[in-house]
Amino acid sequence: MPEGHSVHRIARQFRQNFQGHRVRVTSPQGRFVDGAAILDGRTVTDVKAVGKQMFIDFDDSVWLRVHLGMYGAWDFAGEITQDATIASANGRMGHTNQRGTDLAAAILDDAGENSLSSIGAPRKTRVRMSEQTKGLAGSEWETFPPEPVGAVRVRLLAEHAVADLRGPTACEVIDDSRVGEVIAKLGPDPLLDDSDEAEDRFTAVVRRKPTPIGLLLMDQSVVSGIGNVYRAELLFRAGVNPHTPGKLVPDETVRAIWQDWSRLLRIGVETGQMMTMDNLTGDDYRKAMAHRDDRHWVYKREGLPCRVCGTHILLEEMGARKLYWCPVCQR
Repeated sequence: MPEGHSVHRIARQFRQNFQGHRVRVTSPQGRFVDGAAILDGRTVTDVKAVGKQMFIDFDDSVWLRVHLGMYGAWDFAGEITQDATIASANGRMGHTNQRGTDLAAAILDDAGENSLSSIGAPRKTRVRMSEQTKGLAGSEWETFPPEPVGAVRVRLLAEHAVADLRGPTACEVIDDSRVGEVIAKLGPDPLLDDSDEAEDRFTAVVRRKPTPIGLLLMDQSVVSGIGNVYRAELLFRAGVNPHTPGKLVPDETVRAIWQDWSRLLRIGVETGQMMTMDNLTGDDYRKAMAHRDDRHWVYKREGLPCRVCGTHILLEEMGARKLYWCPVCQR
């Protein structure tokens, strides 16, 4: 499932290429025909991400809410204008597979985290960003817009850009009041609000719960955007046993986790990858950006020695998701 940094990157890509443009909206798959009819011909006025959910604002206060879930992803095609801070070399945006921040110097992940293959939905895409289509012989599409491929739930088509949505958990047309209701149920997102009040809200909720902290961090009503990778890494970095009840985690530790999440989220948005190891430079940094095995402390390292103490990293299930942790460093 895409974590918060991916959804923020996708929202920024939409703002670059669709905000201010009138769009044709269709449902090639046929499962969103009524919603598409409501949105068709409207202008995209704003796009926002809150945690793992994205909200596209159309004129007359009509919104499209999208939650990608486990298998959802967006494909882009056409003359895509790239945000220099989140430049994506080509193709699919969903999960954590956008390419790096500098097209000329992007360090591409070899396991799909930063490539055209989606982590959760390993489907090849024919979509190419504009920089990649110029002068390419044998391009997979020759006219714009390209024909939809596969089960496209909704297509947004502007004059020079198209976005296709596949496999979302949620895709619905809502109004202003419903947007407010959905967001009110979500925990704070530090990319939208990194104020002391947001930190206090997160801390207060965690500190009154008997629920294990490893479950609380995945609860989107407690904090927005954290998924399986960031959960494991944040808890290791804080030295916290994932089974510790929230109310027993010291106040200063809970606040440190919030502040760390704020920092790691920003790194994820700017690089497109979940870099959770600190102080890497030169070859070590390039290696870590290219290989997931070299940029995480515990995630996907079950049975391997802890990078700090040498104890074998444990793997168990918590909240129906895999949990990785060190029983010594996280006592």
